[in-house]
Amino acid sequence: MDYFKKLLDLLKIERDEDRKSYRKQTETSSVPARRAAGLSWYPIIIKGSEMSRGDYLTVEIERTSHLEVPHQFRFGASAAIFSNHDPVNDRLEGTITYQGGSRMKITLRTDELPEWSGDGKLGVDLLFDDNSYDEMQNALRQASAILEKQKQKTELVRLIEVLTGQRSPTFQPGLAIEQPPSLNASQQAAFHKILSANELSIVHGPPGTGKTTTLVQAIKAMIRQDSRQILVVAPSNAAVDLLSERLSDEGLNTLRVGNPARVSERLMSLTLDGKMAEHPATKEIRRLKKQAGEFRDMAHKYKRNFGKAERDQRKALFDEARSIMKSVEHTEQYIIDDLLAKAQVITATLVGANHYTIRPLKFRTVVIDEAGQALEPGCWIPILKAEKLVLAGDHFQLPPTVKSDEAARNGLGITLLEKCVSLYPEAVVLLEEQYRMNELIMGYSAARFYEDRLRAHRSVAHHVLFPGDLPLEFIDTAGCGFEEKQEEGGSTSNPEEAAFLFKHLAQLVTDLKDRYAADDFPTIGIISPYRQQVFLLKELLLNSPPSAPYRDKIAANTIDSFQGQERDIIYISMTRSNTEERIGFLSDIRRMNVAMTRARKKLVVIGDSATLSGLPFYADFIQYAEQKNAYRSAWEFMDAG
Repeated sequence: MDYFKKLLDLLKIERDEDRKSYRKQTETSSVPARRAAGLSWYPIIIKGSEMSRGDYLTVEIERTSHLEVPHQFRFGASAAIFSNHDPVNDRLEGTITYQGGSRMKITLRTDELPEWSGDGKLGVDLLFDDNSYDEMQNALRQASAILEKQKQKTELVRLIEVLTGQRSPTFQPGLAIEQPPSLNASQQAAFHKILSANELSIVHGPPGTGKTTTLVQAIKAMIRQDSRQILVVAPSNAAVDLLSERLSDEGLNTLRVGNPARVSERLMSLTLDGKMAEHPATKEIRRLKKQAGEFRDMAHKYKRNFGKAERDQRKALFDEARSIMKSVEHTEQYIIDDLLAKAQVITATLVGANHYTIRPLKFRTVVIDEAGQALEPGCWIPILKAEKLVLAGDHFQLPPTVKSDEAARNGLGITLLEKCVSLYPEAVVLLEEQYRMNELIMGYSAARFYEDRLRAHRSVAHHVLFPGDLPLEFIDTAGCGFEEKQEEGGSTSNPEEAAFLFKHLAQLVTDLKDRYAADDFPTIGIISPYRQQVFLLKELLLNSPPSAPYRDKIAANTIDSFQGQERDIIYISMTRSNTEERIGFLSDIRRMNVAMTRARKKLVVIGDSATLSGLPFYADFIQYAEQKNAYRSAWEFMDAG
């Protein structure tokens, strides 16, 4: 079918571009360069090993230095342990089965470690992520085949027809459902829409409107309604973690498949590994694994060049170890089946929805949260397990990352959420009441993105840091000579704007320190769209004496890393300042919507109006600030200094 053929073609273009950029980053780069890019750990030590499913060996490794360097290793990704003596030939590939802190477990495609693994100088490389692309590609092919071969209109066929625009979604008229009194009017409308939908419902949740709260209440009600398991997925581990905790807090038996982003005791207790550790049959597994390990260790004492008798003995010991591991697999499968049967909600990432433990399972309802950040091919992995789909998210916040310009131009960046919102307004409920921002902070986004339908709840509408403080400031640096600088690698910085921001922050901290105890001091986020500017801001933060006592309350980072978070105070350093009105990816106004809606009580935007005003979005924002008496010139502060 053309719909899926187009997606498959775009996915291939994206995969090729992604692989090309991975090769560029890794093929000629040194270990330190790969480590700095987050693609290698070096040096590492092997902490231990044990046999696992299918005669494979799982090793636990730990990085011993450069612990502060961020990395891209995650559960389910492919990785290779290497020796720096001969990194080309001395390599063992496998799959990451656990990652937390500075530890990682990798299941290797071998049943014993090679001799070079004991020589020191070991590292681990992240390999190109073929698995995710394979899963997406297979899901698209499967969906296409289901439509082509349909002999009868199953619920899944009807759902696929709705999602591909061939038929409209239907709803149960007059369904009487008891509404949770804790939900506001628009949340109750979304709750009702989810429960009455036969194929598709959509929750459009702008920042701070309680989307997660609404979803959790609806999931609870659906389980009460027909007690069938529900699959809840999201594109990021962080979003899956949040939902898992909230669902568990509501008393639902929640099983988190995969590896949480945050390694907290609470989250680990919801994972398959955590629940297996508590299972009564696990004691027997530990005993059998220990026994298999002993046979394996005895086998390793025989070298391959010994005589026939020794070789036979070695083989017999390995066979015995394998036979014991078969018993382990059976017992593990029994535990997994038992835990899956008892779970009311299963949570995973989009790709994690096809983890071997839950691959064969089907669900009445699948919920995709943060669907505005999900590539459509990834969504089809869980959809194929569903009869009914709930999409939740906000297509006016961060879009999914698409690495290929060609794929983006031809539509890969358009999400399933966006398509369905446009096709089926009758399936969409907009959550209209937000519980985060002062109404002045909210006002511009509400008008620009949400048709002015968003309103601030009375508990936050007028909250400020202290009486008389301005909740919104646009500080105009036009004419100050704060010129942007283009760095190697294409990122942009503006050192003078960064220094000015900290001058303003120092004054604000001075105003606040007599009003707040250290423990209650407001939280502060400092955001820039540009990595190089963030790097500068982080350096200045470390060397800012007025901020030093409150360092644990202040964070500087990119917009993307603040998605889903909030702070009492947000500073945005716009960075761009040039005579040609070039603003680069500041023109991605959805990203700016995220930045502007993180603040609860104060938003300070610092930028050059002469550069920014070329885009109507910023010209209108500056006009909005002027109307609300929130426009200031940077000259006022410079004169004051």
